[in-house]
Amino acid sequence: MNTQDTICAIATAQGGAIGVIRISGKDAIAITDRIFTPVGKHPLPLSERKAYTMAFGHIRQDDGEIIDEVLIGLFKSPHSYTGEDCVEISCHGSSFILQQVMQLLIRKGCRAAGPGEFTQRAFLNGKMDLSQAEAVADLIASSSAATHRMAMNQMRGGFSRELSALRERLLHLTSLMELELDFSDHEELEFADRSELETIAGDIEKVISGLVHSFSVGNVLKNGIPVAIVGETNAGKSTLLNTLLNEEKAIVSDIHGTTRDVIEDTVNLSGITFRFIDTAGIRDTHDTIENMGIARSFHKMEQAEIVLWVVDNTCAEAQIRQLSPRILPLCSNKQLIILLNKSDQVSAVPTKLSGLPENTVTLSISAKEKTGIQELQNLLVKTASVPELTSSDLIVTNVRHYEALSLALEDIHRVQNGLQTHLSGDFISQDLRECLFHLAEIVGGEITADEVLGNIFMKFCIGK
Repeated sequence: MNTQDTICAIATAQGGAIGVIRISGKDAIAITDRIFTPVGKHPLPLSERKAYTMAFGHIRQDDGEIIDEVLIGLFKSPHSYTGEDCVEISCHGSSFILQQVMQLLIRKGCRAAGPGEFTQRAFLNGKMDLSQAEAVADLIASSSAATHRMAMNQMRGGFSRELSALRERLLHLTSLMELELDFSDHEELEFADRSELETIAGDIEKVISGLVHSFSVGNVLKNGIPVAIVGETNAGKSTLLNTLLNEEKAIVSDIHGTTRDVIEDTVNLSGITFRFIDTAGIRDTHDTIENMGIARSFHKMEQAEIVLWVVDNTCAEAQIRQLSPRILPLCSNKQLIILLNKSDQVSAVPTKLSGLPENTVTLSISAKEKTGIQELQNLLVKTASVPELTSSDLIVTNVRHYEALSLALEDIHRVQNGLQTHLSGDFISQDLRECLFHLAEIVGGEITADEVLGNIFMKFCIGK
């Protein structure tokens, strides 16, 4: 991407009453002036207007024909989202109008922006660091109060400030080590004893370790609490998924083995996102493809935090007895909920289900008739182990950040080990530099590879 180009993009979703086109670059105002005719008693061209003002007027074709009546917002460098001159054209949301304006802007000298290019320019122009830029995508994708709070905190620089404080302490520790190396021939000089260095390293390790361990919580909040729906074939797993999602997501059939692969989707219940995973029915079969699906069922069960074991209530005790040896060992550290499905087909619920873990909850439902579903949803919300977050809580949700922090944690562990074993200062200093490098990767301080930036920003929406 040529960062010297003036770029434009439709920044709003299709179908709304209002559509917004964003323009950014050194010629943004001049190009817009070529297509915009202001309306008013004393109409001024955009180039003569003050920043942060709105102008009303017409967008016209080359022959003078009016395309639309618009409002134009004016933002001048460096005080704009991208740090460049920016213009936002608010017109009617017709896709025809938006495309006409876009084509006109391109003919006048703009280039259509690539995915995430506006935010990429904000990063390159120093308006935000890399972690803040990535938080923009998380904010757009936020689907709950928790994910919104985490993204806003990161975008406002909460995570960056914590990393900056860490880097300052690391630099202090590194400087002490470097000074000892520089004056190693002067034994009478002591810049810090090893116990002080160990204390500083320990404090740094505690903070990095806390951020690394927060990823498990962040991943759940961002992607949803994984809930595996398991059981025998034709127990009603796919019907339950469709009922929970309130749509026909999975094929439902009386034929055994209909579901052969994993089907996933998310639902927000009381502000908590759950990721429901419908799995292949567990049974003995010679079908190679179905066996592959069953293997994936057990794999998803291992990854889940909550397991919904759907049992056909007309033969509940037999199914539980048959599958217990295969399911229960995988649920020792999970919340197991046994759903006695097809309750509309039986007159009574079995009174005793033996051999189950103590924390097992049993609930009678009918996925087809949607009875007991509200109770199940309430139980899921009650069971979900989601911490209450405040705007100041720092939770790692980005895999790239987690990997960099994990490497930094390994580095600081080596530093601690080196200090305790009286390792040579030059080796400890090298580990400290590695730790600094991995922390800098998160905010973009050491990022120079175009491939890395491209992979991050290509995931953005056009116009952001």
